[in-house]
Amino acid sequence: MKEPTRLAMTGRQTLLKLMVGSMILLASAAQGQEWPRFRGPNGQGISDAETIPVKWTETDYNWKIELPGGGHSSPVIWADKVFITSADQKSARGVLQALSVSDGKVLWQKEYKLTPYKMNKLNNYATGTPAVDAEGVYILWSTSEETILVSVDHDGRENWKRTFEGVQNQHGPACSPVVFDDIVVFTHEHENSYKDIQSSWFAADRRTGQTRWKIERQTGPKTSYSTPCIYPLGGPARRLVFASRSHGLSGVDPRTGTVAWEATSAFPSRVVSSPVIAGDLLIGTCGDGGSGKRLIAIRPGTGDNAEATEAYKIDNSSAPYVPTPLAKDNLLFTFHDRGDVSCLRSETGERLWREKPAGRYYGSPVWVNGNLYCMTIDGEVVVLKAAAKYELLAVNPLGEKTNATPAVAGGRMYLRTYSHLISIGGKK
Repeated sequence: MKEPTRLAMTGRQTLLKLMVGSMILLASAAQGQEWPRFRGPNGQGISDAETIPVKWTETDYNWKIELPGGGHSSPVIWADKVFITSADQKSARGVLQALSVSDGKVLWQKEYKLTPYKMNKLNNYATGTPAVDAEGVYILWSTSEETILVSVDHDGRENWKRTFEGVQNQHGPACSPVVFDDIVVFTHEHENSYKDIQSSWFAADRRTGQTRWKIERQTGPKTSYSTPCIYPLGGPARRLVFASRSHGLSGVDPRTGTVAWEATSAFPSRVVSSPVIAGDLLIGTCGDGGSGKRLIAIRPGTGDNAEATEAYKIDNSSAPYVPTPLAKDNLLFTFHDRGDVSCLRSETGERLWREKPAGRYYGSPVWVNGNLYCMTIDGEVVVLKAAAKYELLAVNPLGEKTNATPAVAGGRMYLRTYSHLISIGGKK
């Protein structure tokens, strides 16, 4: 109750500061100078870069480097550094590297000894994407024995390190942390087929690592691998939006960890994709067995304990499973695990087209200068026009398989294959 009272006392001046601060953050995101988490600013996969080519060959690369191990995580970028994780599956060794954006030179490298455990063959110790802000890089290393959340500064010095219990589930951990204001947020979910243990969502102080809040969550039959986002972006009533099989779509007060609203019946299957903002709607998907089961659009509650209402849902193969959809200009684009790509009207779910331009997808699309970029499992970058009419622009081979998502910052695109990182673009 203290926060509303304080806002009432300070009145319009404080509200104006909040609005200005939000506009500055939005402007920074639009400029694309940083790519601070999975799928970039607020996880929406949107960049205003104008120097990313549509078609290319290897001779167009700025650089390509070999990583010290494999992985499926995506790179994150802050200023002149790219941060990327990889892992040696046999020795259970995780690696965080900082690279120069200009030439791919390794600036520093940190190694982490992890507990060996059996996971799904498609999983990897380095599947979760790090988060980064002006003061640190935040990495989540999880096994069945322990979960490590660590912060290092941009020069590779450790700020702090926390250890939590391991994660018990069918396929192994693969969650990504996010930074919001002064907290680092991550999900820590188990599956109830293993043992009676408590699932939780955590927020840690980004400067000290100390727990700011912890929400105990129901341990259900399917672990969620979703990465939360913020909705709405501006104003004092912002909520962290989580997606999970057990709780549907949930809006959480980032200051207190209080659940403000939930659409508990949103998902009948496992949730891997992350929430997407489409106007005043939130879009989520779920699936199982290699295919999508449901795409749902929720209109969030506007206050504490307000109800979230369903706008529409699609219970058929138009729903993707692993890839996160992309919403832009009243259109919703879905890339499917089995290779189809669909374009829907985001406010109604009406399908405008569905095509299969190349192979299958686990990575998610990004929007750059009116085009969609998404990498197939076989390592091809499919480029489509982000429009109500289907137009395939290019299919660019990378030469190695990948489950990652492109990152865009400073006018360049970074493409992670299983054991390499590529930089392209930045030249007009």
